[in-house]
Amino acid sequence: MTSTTNIPLSVLDLSPIRHGHQPAEALANTVELARAAEAYGYRRLWISEHHNTTAMASSATAIMIGQVAAATERIRVGAGGIMLPNHAPYVVAEQFGTLATYHPGRIDLGLGRAPGTDPWTTRALRRRHESGADFPEQVSELRGYLAPGSAERKVRAIPGEGVDVPVFVLGSSTFGAALAAREGLPFVHASHFSPDQLLQALELYRTAYRPSAAHPEPYAIVAANAVVADTEREAVRTFTTLQQKFLTHFRGGMRVLPPVDDIEAVWAPQEARMVNAMLRESFVGAPDTVRAGLEDLVKRTGADELMIVSEAWDFEARKRSYELLAKSWNL
Repeated sequence: MTSTTNIPLSVLDLSPIRHGHQPAEALANTVELARAAEAYGYRRLWISEHHNTTAMASSATAIMIGQVAAATERIRVGAGGIMLPNHAPYVVAEQFGTLATYHPGRIDLGLGRAPGTDPWTTRALRRRHESGADFPEQVSELRGYLAPGSAERKVRAIPGEGVDVPVFVLGSSTFGAALAAREGLPFVHASHFSPDQLLQALELYRTAYRPSAAHPEPYAIVAANAVVADTEREAVRTFTTLQQKFLTHFRGGMRVLPPVDDIEAVWAPQEARMVNAMLRESFVGAPDTVRAGLEDLVKRTGADELMIVSEAWDFEARKRSYELLAKSWNL
């Protein structure tokens, strides 16, 4: 287990679109955030996959990864993740093989099975693939295309075969944890929005882990929300943008809204309980406060790495949050 003092931090970017603004702003912010994260010392920046929402611009994940990798020099860039049932594994192998050929040693491939959207868009994406029940088989197929190949193989991913593209399994339940353990792959838990099975999934992952050549030991990444500001009051106010994002999701139309002075005046008690349950692994405050909270998260979970989501209405406040956390963590 990595000690708390030197555990790496990484960034998960959802490319949020501010309500009333255009996706172009969100996409530009993703590139600028990656440059900043690289300068601050974060290990990697991953981009999520979401579809048919006016709140996030991260629909064409592989294209965004290429743009970010081209605009940076050292930071690892990847998918957090590719929702594999939405895609043909062969196409994903070609895309990420191409990305890793352009940017050797810098591309990560996180794989998830959730649709990242609503049921109607899921049908548009998957056509005849109505569920992610065959996710383990799809992961195996994809990894086969990325493995060293031979001229005798009838279907080859070129670029792709034999290219260094580390694969991670994403999940919010024991399903992904069990798959990652069986395949000897790193596991990433989405506790930034689904914390209920965090400890159970990590225990199963470590207990059932089968060592692989690439990963002789289990490697667990835990995602968490962190909003850091110069003062506690400022951080709490900034955090209300994320709280409202989940609130509007429950109300049927997710939006990224400006912060409010009093979140209690915005939601009903039942709504507050629902949002707070989803955002339980969120750490908000001045640098020392957030650092202490994240240190406790590492102790509770034994995480080998933390994947930080920091959302704010104002992009400069968002960058500042990552900057303050990096300094506090001595990145």
